[in-house]
Amino acid sequence: MKLTWRLWGLVLIVVTIYIGIIGYVRLDNTQQLRKEFYKTWENDYVVAINQKQSLINTSDTGHKVSALSEAQGYGMLISVQSSKLGLEGTHTFNTLYQYYMHHRIKGTQLMAWRQSRNQYGKWSSEQTSATDGDLMIAQSLFLASKKWPQKKCYANQLHLLLNDILKYETNQHTQVLTVGNWATPASNSANLMRSSDVMPTAFEQFYNFSHNRQWLVIKNTMLNHLFQLSKQHKSGLVPDFSWVTQHNTILVKGTHITNKYANDYYYNACRVPMLLAQSHDPLAQKTLKSILRFFAKHSTVTAGYTMSGKPLNDYQSASFSAPLLMATSWYRNQGYDSLFFHEQWIFAKSMTKHDYYNATLTMYALMFSGI
Repeated sequence: MKLTWRLWGLVLIVVTIYIGIIGYVRLDNTQQLRKEFYKTWENDYVVAINQKQSLINTSDTGHKVSALSEAQGYGMLISVQSSKLGLEGTHTFNTLYQYYMHHRIKGTQLMAWRQSRNQYGKWSSEQTSATDGDLMIAQSLFLASKKWPQKKCYANQLHLLLNDILKYETNQHTQVLTVGNWATPASNSANLMRSSDVMPTAFEQFYNFSHNRQWLVIKNTMLNHLFQLSKQHKSGLVPDFSWVTQHNTILVKGTHITNKYANDYYYNACRVPMLLAQSHDPLAQKTLKSILRFFAKHSTVTAGYTMSGKPLNDYQSASFSAPLLMATSWYRNQGYDSLFFHEQWIFAKSMTKHDYYNATLTMYALMFSGI
């Protein structure tokens, strides 16, 4: 029996070393990997509506098309970054930008959070916003204004959009971004915070662009709330949503939110590691390292966890692994290298064709990683 266990142990070591070597070989040619994945992602998810506009298709069926402001934000970020990396020119970014411009909520610069076309070709559009989408669109415009300074429209539109995020998607009492323009002071959701709206790097970029110190106040306030959430649990994890006041941060209670995973590390909070990864803010780094320490103890990361660290599912998902891969790529030789190698499994399989979220977070992580 001892010999058998030793033999299996030796096999495990060999397999681990082999996976590590394969990972190094693939990541040694990161530019080629990015090129291959970007081409696949663009072919599968960027859909032209006409000659001037395109959207990121979030539908999981072949006969329908749907767009989300969140997806449009990711698409614009990925496409401007692909241009910075020399993978393509301005075309894709500009068509995604034009779609956003044609789907703003009337009287504002915010994007309507969802549009869909059924199998009969009929379009419908929701006229409320989602803050995470508007933030990513704004960040993409910031990067585009730096990449193509001759195109003044990007900087001009960024100025207008930032003003409306502060006007319509900010709780002026707590200085925390709301989850959308519908979460007004009169609503039950005014104090609801989405963890993946904490984007310290973007907030710093918005301040550098606008010189409006409110962005620094928002950054510091939301990072403090996120840090409080992480400290409340031994796992160091943060939930998808929380209630915030000027001084407290607590898990969601009551009936004002129907999401049963609101108090779990789920498909919103899974983005937090990649959003904190490039920030030099000490509180962002402290929160991120608490999360990474938890996952570094696991040989396999599954899709979702309770705040106590209990897995919610027994399967892996790129939506959870890609943000961790990106985060650990910026923290090499700091105790997270095994996690970095484990999460490279997302590059060992073909990109999913009808799973926008998995594919797009994989593409985002590859584009913005430190590898």
